[in-house]
Amino acid sequence: MRLTDFWQRMAEHFGPAYADSFARDHVMSELGGRTVYEALDAGWDAKDVWRVVCAAMDVPRHLR
Repeated sequence: MRLTDFWQRMAEHFGPAYADSFARDHVMSELGGRTVYEALDAGWDAKDVWRVVCAAMDVPRHLR
């Protein structure tokens, strides 16, 4: 998954403004105690990060 696809899906689920806030501020144990931005910066694959977000935040199937 390309980062552009990842951010588009984040915006579709959370809304553009909250997607950035969530990614910056929400620490997720499933990401090793990192935020989305920190996980991506640490080299996590965008697809894996998206899967974690989907599982943790009950993202509807049509956005997965």
